[in-house]
Amino acid sequence: MEIVTEATAVSLPACVATIGCFDGVHKGHQFLIEQVYTIAKAEGLASCLITFSRHPRQVLDTDYRPRLLTCLSQKIERFEHTLIDYCVLLPFTKELSMLSAREFMEILHRVYHVQTLFVGYDHHFGHGQDEGFQQYCEYGKELGMRVMHSKALIEDGVSVSSTLIRSCLLEGDIHRANAYLGYNYYLNGRVVDGRKLGRTIGFPTANIQPLCEEKLLPAAGVYAVYVYIGKECYGGMLNIGSCPTVNTDERPASIEVHILNFTGDLYQKLVKVEFLDYIRPEVKFDNVEALTEQLQRDKVTVKKLLNQRG
Repeated sequence: MEIVTEATAVSLPACVATIGCFDGVHKGHQFLIEQVYTIAKAEGLASCLITFSRHPRQVLDTDYRPRLLTCLSQKIERFEHTLIDYCVLLPFTKELSMLSAREFMEILHRVYHVQTLFVGYDHHFGHGQDEGFQQYCEYGKELGMRVMHSKALIEDGVSVSSTLIRSCLLEGDIHRANAYLGYNYYLNGRVVDGRKLGRTIGFPTANIQPLCEEKLLPAAGVYAVYVYIGKECYGGMLNIGSCPTVNTDERPASIEVHILNFTGDLYQKLVKVEFLDYIRPEVKFDNVEALTEQLQRDKVTVKKLLNQRG
């Protein structure tokens, strides 16, 4: 897949394209991408995804802080798993937001050489967003661009969407979130200095700072995870929360992972964490001894789950 910017758009061949934020690049997006690829191949054209380098709402509302399933680099990484030929990174600006749907479609056709445009089943664009698929088809005919409506992906009686997956993650329902994503939800982070309390009770942890501040964290609690350090993969037991048993002061949620069968210094190293199972909510125990006993039970549970996965 080749990345295309406004500066390199001249090299983009005639293409079949779709446009959107594609947050998560979940199974619904993957279903749409397959439709784009299939039509492009049938028509002898290139296949193209057009997305934004920043969330459009951030440009219009500087106070808005999105809770992303995938930051830009992760989104591109997920695109690489598809058969798509090109990815256009479109700079979203206030000027762009003021364009009508027809004006925007004209840019797609003239600058990015879109011959066939797939419109997501629930997607609207253009200033005001009060126009729909029928109007897009009419504008397409005027511009010489074919406009097609994509189908929704329905699973468990619901349409797979980024909003649905966020709800699952915030409820700690990792199984459903991963099923709708089509892969394990993950975050990339750097190991930073922590309070080192875990090592005093036999559970040394790596304190992880996400590389993307806008990345959505799942619900507070304990999780079974995979931890990738370079090319090596380890099982792990991860906690999201404030660690209330040992922390008496108010502090933001931390991400700490006890990595099984690992010894060594990870300070300042980059790691990737994949969420596999939700074990339990975070609890404030009466004392450190009770916490340690629960962590021992959690470790047995995590090992059993990891062994089941092979």
